[in-house]
Amino acid sequence: MDTQQPNQNPIVAPQPHGFLKQMEDFFDTYLHKKVPFHLPPVAKEWIVKFGPWITLVLMIFGALAMLAAIGLSAVFSPVAKMYGGYGNQITYLLGALIGLIAFIMEAVALPGLFKRSLKSWHLVYYAVLVSAVGQLIDGSFINLIFNVVISMYFLFQIREYYK
Repeated sequence: MDTQQPNQNPIVAPQPHGFLKQMEDFFDTYLHKKVPFHLPPVAKEWIVKFGPWITLVLMIFGALAMLAAIGLSAVFSPVAKMYGGYGNQITYLLGALIGLIAFIMEAVALPGLFKRSLKSWHLVYYAVLVSAVGQLIDGSFINLIFNVVISMYFLFQIREYYK
């Protein structure tokens, strides 16, 4: 009689494929392996330990800011429209939607970041990529480069702490 248990492995984080995998490999090579300045292990541990808490606080303030922006845009939208403001509203709404998607992805990743889950690390990585698309649509090219390089640098410096 076979007494082996069925495979009881927990859910494994989906691994990126194709273009996303190539991008992850690119960032890993140039922002972790070949970068001339690595964060010291103490700094990495600090980021992994306190980063989720800092993210939580910033997300609360971000949610309050989003609600305030929605309220202000509802109040001033008729006036702005009357005077030709908002330019291309589709771009504005698309940027806001993409920002909301990135915000939700980070919120979903937050519990796993406390547990040092690689799946949650990937969600934050994808949220940065989604946010980059939003900045590309907005035409914020300087912000796009600055934010992606800094975010990806820190993400790939601490990746080894997530399993």
